[in-house]
Amino acid sequence: MFRKIILFTMLAILAWGFWISPNFKEIAAGVAIFLFGMLALEEGFKSFTGGVLERILRKTTDGPWKSLTFGVVSTSVMQSSSLVSVITISFLSAGLIGLAAGIGIIFGANLGTTTGAWLIAGLGMKVKISAYAMPMLVFGVILIFQKSRTMNGIGYILAGLGFLFLGIHHMKEGFEAFRDTIDLTAFAVSGYAGIMLFTLIGVAATVIMQSSHATLVIIITALAAQQITYENALALAIGANIGTTITAIIGSMSANVQGKRLAVAHLIFNMVTAFIAIVFIYQIANLVDGFSAWVGIAADDYTLKLAVFHTIFNAIGVVAMMPFIEKLANSLIKAMPETVQPREKPIYLNEAVEELPDTAIEAVRKETLRLYDNAFAILAHGLSLHRDDILSDKDLEDVVRQDNHVIPIDFDDEYEKSIKGLYSDIVKFISSAQSNMTPEQSDELFRLRAAGRDIVEAIKDTKHMNKNLSQYILSPNCHIRAEYNKFRIQLGKLMRELDNIRNDDEDASNILSLDNLKLDMKANDVTVNGEMERLIRDKKITAVMATSMMNDANYAYGVAKNLIQMGESLFASGNLDMNEAVRSVALNDDEVAEILEDNK
Repeated sequence: MFRKIILFTMLAILAWGFWISPNFKEIAAGVAIFLFGMLALEEGFKSFTGGVLERILRKTTDGPWKSLTFGVVSTSVMQSSSLVSVITISFLSAGLIGLAAGIGIIFGANLGTTTGAWLIAGLGMKVKISAYAMPMLVFGVILIFQKSRTMNGIGYILAGLGFLFLGIHHMKEGFEAFRDTIDLTAFAVSGYAGIMLFTLIGVAATVIMQSSHATLVIIITALAAQQITYENALALAIGANIGTTITAIIGSMSANVQGKRLAVAHLIFNMVTAFIAIVFIYQIANLVDGFSAWVGIAADDYTLKLAVFHTIFNAIGVVAMMPFIEKLANSLIKAMPETVQPREKPIYLNEAVEELPDTAIEAVRKETLRLYDNAFAILAHGLSLHRDDILSDKDLEDVVRQDNHVIPIDFDDEYEKSIKGLYSDIVKFISSAQSNMTPEQSDELFRLRAAGRDIVEAIKDTKHMNKNLSQYILSPNCHIRAEYNKFRIQLGKLMRELDNIRNDDEDASNILSLDNLKLDMKANDVTVNGEMERLIRDKKITAVMATSMMNDANYAYGVAKNLIQMGESLFASGNLDMNEAVRSVALNDDEVAEILEDNK
């Protein structure tokens, strides 16, 4: 209700402004065109924020200064700290980067956004950029209609730049014409009262438009037209810096607690930076004058001096806050802890990661890995093995021989708490996320969904096997006990090998080692290798034992088969093309059977 009131109030004010002044209409149109250009530019860069950006992030965010550099460079290129903030929240929510790295990127984004002020003040006010807008729009729109994702992205970027240039032109013309009818400098307020007032105006303008770039364009074009004083422009720039945090805060609303922590860190950084800038505004202004004289900026070139001021006070904020990144991250983790859920819920899946298809895929992969981790304990206890023993270097035959007690487990309760809800949430997210993906990306999501189904099926097969297994590993009949212990050892070794493959993420081809597991699984199947018939023929086991053994051998084979299928989809560590190439050379069931037949 409150948002609707604000919206209708804004529309009423705009309508009133259009009625009383055609010049105001041109300024407002310029702002609208500029904002639309920002949207188009962001849409274009989103086409290139998939796997490449993800790999760059992993290599360039393993230290605070690397994270800062990434934030500066990415924001300078994309000219949108808001987009970088949203992408960072998405990556943080998906678990691709840590909180400290995310904070470093946000610090860098604030510094990188100052390049926009330089471009606008240095180029937009000195050159008739509207002449470049039309060709960009023409070529951009043509490319937007192309089916190629790359061409489509380039088209949006060109169209976005065209609209940005056109918007700046209309704002500049509007303020120039406005000067002939109304002198806004008459409303200037000097001293700290003016600084506080215009800082609040800058905050409000940026919150409404959700773009500090748009606010800076208005400030610079108004300053160039001498419609605001230099001192008030400095305060407006400080306010724009505070107001830009609203985008991160809005973006974090649909994110997990990590995204919310990052939004708070962004707000803290910008508030600290603004506080320093306000307290020392006149000292920083003197520093700007000295720097401007040194580099040859004219004393009355206030637009460029504003860009210098914007860069200096953001740089001061970075220098002041960088030593405290780790402490800030740890404080936010303590102040905003993870909430304990009554049942297992996803921590990587949320609306924030849906915007970027490759990030959504990675989030689903991480969530499915969590599903497998939950299932691992259930599977281990279903085999009366301890998780730590499976993951250790111990000889599983020695473990089984020395410890043959049954581990009690309530499969239904564990499934309800740890598996069912999480698996349902993964399936639901996949159905929603695939709508804006390429066919190749959708295929990868389907494979991950199948991996989740394989995990669930493995648990069900283990549950079916558990009743007889719990009975026969305690049986006085050494032969049936030995056969059921073989099931435990084989599946325990399989789970250990899967864990080794999972942790060896240096080479995408590591999943090809699953072929050996397929061969072992088939070779150890007692229903086909003749072992069961020999035991019956030698009267080592009864017919009842044989029936149970045959059924449970099928269940054990099903567990192994589902886990191997899961590993092929879930543990692939390369890009989509690499994963597909590796899967194409993996052995299928017919090839496994043929190899075993040849080796007889």
